[in-house]
Amino acid sequence: MEERIAKAVSLFKSGYNCAQSVAAAFADMYGFTEEQALRMSASFGGGIGRMRQTCGAACGMFLLAGLENGSTDAQDRDGKAANYALVQELAEEFKRRNGSLICAELLGLKKPEGSAQPEVRTEQYYAKRPCVKMVEEGARIWAEYLQKQGKL
Repeated sequence: MEERIAKAVSLFKSGYNCAQSVAAAFADMYGFTEEQALRMSASFGGGIGRMRQTCGAACGMFLLAGLENGSTDAQDRDGKAANYALVQELAEEFKRRNGSLICAELLGLKKPEGSAQPEVRTEQYYAKRPCVKMVEEGARIWAEYLQKQGKL
C-alpha cells in the first residue's frame, strides 16, 4: 500500500499532474501501462484542464473507480449505481480529510487563474501548494479501498 502511495507522490514531484500521479500509481492493476494511464488522465489535472474545478487527485481516484467497477453494459442500471455510489463514497472521504473536493478551494483561490499554462515546478511551487498532500490522500484513500476489498 505504502509503495503505491509513494509512487503517486514521486510521479507528482517529477512533474506529472495530480490526476496522472494517482491513476498511474495503480495502472498496472488494471492492465494499463504507465504511459496509457498518464495519457488517459492527462486532462484532469489542475481541477480538470486547470479550470480549478474537481481536484485532479480526486479525479484520478474516480478514474480508478471506473476501472475497478465501472459498468460496461449500457442498460446495467445497478452497475452504474454501484459505481456512482463508490465515487460518492470516495468523494466524501476526500472532502472529510481535506475540507473540499474543489481545486480552487484547496488552493485558497478566490477565482480561477484563467490560464491554461501550468506553473513551473520549483521548490517554491511545492512549498505553497497542497497538491502533494492531495495526491498522497487520493492514493491513500484508493489504497485503503482496495485493502478493504482484499485486493492490495
